Amino acid sequence: MTSSNQSPLVEPTSSWKTRTVMVTGASGFLGSHLCRHLLTRGGEVHAISRSPQDRQKGGPIWWQSNLEDFGAVRRLFESIKPDVIFHLSGLVSGIQNRELVLPTFHSLLTSTVNLLTIATERGCQRIVLAGSLNEPPDDRESIPSSPYAAAKWASSGYGRMFHALYGTPVVIVRTFMTYGPGQETRKLIPTVALSLLKGESPKLSSGKWKADWIYVDDVIEGFLAAAHVSQIEGTTVDLGSGTLVTVRELVERLVEVVGRGAQPLFGALPDRVLEPARKAEVLQTFEKLGWKPKVSLKSGLQQTVEWYRAQHFPFSMARHSE
Repeated sequence: MTSSNQSPLVEPTSSWKTRTVMVTGASGFLGSHLCRHLLTRGGEVHAISRSPQDRQKGGPIWWQSNLEDFGAVRRLFESIKPDVIFHLSGLVSGIQNRELVLPTFHSLLTSTVNLLTIATERGCQRIVLAGSLNEPPDDRESIPSSPYAAAKWASSGYGRMFHALYGTPVVIVRTFMTYGPGQETRKLIPTVALSLLKGESPKLSSGKWKADWIYVDDVIEGFLAAAHVSQIEGTTVDLGSGTLVTVRELVERLVEVVGRGAQPLFGALPDRVLEPARKAEVLQTFEKLGWKPKVSLKSGLQQTVEWYRAQHFPFSMARHSE
């Protein structure tokens, strides 16, 4: 553990050039950003996706694989021989429908146990598991809010067990409400931003729920720190802003950024039950990683809206620049 006036986040310029990195869920929101950052640092990046991907010049080396298949995971390790593994793949949905129990279980938990088992057998320098703010606190009375939360909770538990019993070099990174360019349009911020850019009123719940919102570039820097800072195996770190902001306040800020006349329709949708309202323990994360967020909510929302404006309304961008 470092003292408060020292930062372990000193990343050697050559630290990634000598390591082979495997990123699961590489075609997803976090995975694609992580691959891009790793490539700029000169790393050899092997990207895993369930669906086939075309390799682009200067991009990662793509592998199509289903991590729920133990044999497939073994073959990946035999071919890639990764030094560092970032495990980000899995079904991401906070929907509470019973039909998601088994798909979420296998997508998140089975894949994690497969990876941990093979990585422990073959050896590696570090495994970074993507946790979630939806994981319940560590007490016996906690109830997961969804099949996704339960599977993530169990996955983190297996990660801690593998480290405690078998010495597997696991670090768990618990991400909070991450947003930014390239996020799936079904998520809250893209949905609201695109509706407002169209001049439409987005339908929302009451807006009372509070969350810790964090820009994607800050999250990726936290993942990279979790992979290279020494002597933190077996720990869990939070990546968030450390501040709670209601959905209503967040949406009102988006309205200001977009600058359109459409108004959100709060209360048009029901609130979810058991939805946790937690903020990241950023001081503890700084002690362990030397990491803290740099992008303000205002700046992050502006960058996000401009990205969606450019992607979906390029002609309005052109007129705006004239």
